Amino acid sequence: MLGVWLVFVAAVAGAADVFELVHDHYVDNGGVRIHYVTAGHGPLVVLLHGFPDFWYGWREQIPLLSRHRTVAALDLRGYNLSDHPSGAEHYNLALLASDVAAVIHDLGYEHASIVGHDWGGAIAWFFAILYPQVTDSLVVLQTPHPRGLLRELRTNPEQLAHSAYARVLQQPDAYLRLTATGLAGWVTDPAARARYVEAFERSDFQAMLNYYVVNYPREPYADVPLPTVRAPVLILHGLDDVFLLPAGHNSSWEWVDGPITLVTVPGVGHFIQQDASRLVTRTIDRWLRERRL
Repeated sequence: MLGVWLVFVAAVAGAADVFELVHDHYVDNGGVRIHYVTAGHGPLVVLLHGFPDFWYGWREQIPLLSRHRTVAALDLRGYNLSDHPSGAEHYNLALLASDVAAVIHDLGYEHASIVGHDWGGAIAWFFAILYPQVTDSLVVLQTPHPRGLLRELRTNPEQLAHSAYARVLQQPDAYLRLTATGLAGWVTDPAARARYVEAFERSDFQAMLNYYVVNYPREPYADVPLPTVRAPVLILHGLDDVFLLPAGHNSSWEWVDGPITLVTVPGVGHFIQQDASRLVTRTIDRWLRERRL
């Protein structure tokens, strides 16, 4: 046990790169190969990144969360080592949720806790809706429930203005203006940024933007009745997010049958899992432990 503890302490202290702690896997889902990494043993927690990111975006969370759990972090389709199927139709949220189900099945589990940020958060919401019997709990970073985002786009001019970037990314030639270096520009650590540039050079820019083309709401932003989420939900939101405003989480309890915990973090922006990594990691770990997960 002492040796295991020392390895964990070294990882948290940064003495070991998270690449040395994880194992690579691939699973086929309907002809699309999905890459994911795992660490640890125990109840399964699945981590879903957003745009522009890859599994490494969870590098600060993996060491602690994997102490008493199996953690699986995906490269979403279109990113890094996962396949990049051609055609926007391959990137709808139902298919993306099925990738998560394929990973869970590949690891031999019948259920898991799902953690998602940005587009990973949207996938996490839809996974909990489409696969209630597989969802132990749901943790969402920044992304409102889909009905919350629709409401804000319909009624809140401020959110509508802050969503202008999505309209740009939905344009047919938007991918031509992207570069691996530019996409990694938000990463502050130089060593980590180099990892991102390498991963984005392996990615497909149009595939990455297909998430917006297919799934980001368009006018008239009509409400869409959806089954309620049965699992307990933890929402973390950095209040300085310039893309997704906190008002989107209002009334989330109307669409969730389980208990909801909402944690807001002043002074933190969109990439909360990195900008407030310690708080995010400890909050998720404690919340899962309270539920024996």
